[in-house]
Amino acid sequence: MFTVIRNAWAIPDVRKKMLFTLFIILLFRFGCAIPVPFLNDASLLEMFSGEAGNLLGYMDVLTGGGLSNASIFSLSVTPYINASIIMQLLTVAIPPLERMQKEGEDGRKKIANITRYVTVAFGLLLGTAYYLVLRNEAGAIDVTSGFPGFFVAAVIVLTFTAGSALIMWMGEQINDKGIGNGISIILFAGIISRGPQAAQMIISYFQIGLAGNVLYLIMTPLYVVLALVAIALIVMMSDAERRIPVQYAQRVVGRKMYGGQNTHIPIKVNMTGVMPIIFASTLISLPGVIKDFCNPETGSFWDVALSIFSGVSVFYAVVYFLLIIAFNYFYVSIQYNPIEIANNLKKNSGTIPGIRPGRPTSDFIGKIVHRVTLIGALLLAVIAVGPIFLSLFTGMNISLGGTSLLIVVGVALETMRTLESQMMMRHYKGFLE
Repeated sequence: MFTVIRNAWAIPDVRKKMLFTLFIILLFRFGCAIPVPFLNDASLLEMFSGEAGNLLGYMDVLTGGGLSNASIFSLSVTPYINASIIMQLLTVAIPPLERMQKEGEDGRKKIANITRYVTVAFGLLLGTAYYLVLRNEAGAIDVTSGFPGFFVAAVIVLTFTAGSALIMWMGEQINDKGIGNGISIILFAGIISRGPQAAQMIISYFQIGLAGNVLYLIMTPLYVVLALVAIALIVMMSDAERRIPVQYAQRVVGRKMYGGQNTHIPIKVNMTGVMPIIFASTLISLPGVIKDFCNPETGSFWDVALSIFSGVSVFYAVVYFLLIIAFNYFYVSIQYNPIEIANNLKKNSGTIPGIRPGRPTSDFIGKIVHRVTLIGALLLAVIAVGPIFLSLFTGMNISLGGTSLLIVVGVALETMRTLESQMMMRHYKGFLE
């Protein structure tokens, strides 16, 4: 990896792109330190200290602490991610959007414009919801400013919305002038900024172990080892694939002969990335947000029912595990169509050895996809839920969990591939040499 970065730095064009990307990341981190007017950051830090496993706690990890610090980038890339997911689902469900997506570059630009508007709408919605949660928290909003309540609410919500729109613009600038996917890079920067906090927590747990707590003394080094194993497993998942062999028959078109080669269809073990985890964590964390929003009486039915979904319970971990598997199958089903693949093979005179064209081919591909999806879903679920069970068993709560590791390692691998492709383009000699 370091060799790739050093070689890329030696190329002027790539170096400019890398510097521009670092500049945008620096602006993002500066924005995470600019507070929103009328909010008390000390009260928010105290509030988020008990939000582990909740949707707000999860969003705070993705924003690099911007949410708990009440910064203008509190919502970070969350509105854009939600808008992108909704648009992906709608392009499958709504025929006009599906046709627009197949129109080429013009169609993709139209969908990108719609996604921008949906992002602003989500930013407004999430900003309003976050304000309503903060209004129920004593001391979170400064009521001594002398301004009317509606003015304070409008300033807070519009600041959140403007911050999410600015981050979307910064991500697009990285796409155009930088290296890698802009939104992924910003998400990566937000999560990696929590690294020093996680390291400090590990050191503090180890110091407690040295003071006489045998469990912490054993589990702290084991936690580091498990994190390294999880990173290796994520890298293996990113590269692992099941290859289905395909043979193309020779055919004559006019005076030319086509086909006759052997190739394969790659079925990735992790076809969905972290999308199932984002879906599952958002859904299972909603009861905790509803509890914070409604603030039910302690000991009441709703207080007990909503507390079951606390991020530090076995029930939460089990339901989270099952939801990740379910959403993995759902996301693969809308992305991968075995019938369409079988029809394309048939049109191009391609066959899978030992499998007849048509329905048998689609059934065979579907069976392979289901098996590979199950393996990928189980690996994702184990990596995401493993830290939760470790926290339940040891009482150690590290701010960087399985989801964060998946995002960080995935973005790092994707960025390295982008750098390698940029270098390959600039070192390409051509056919004349």
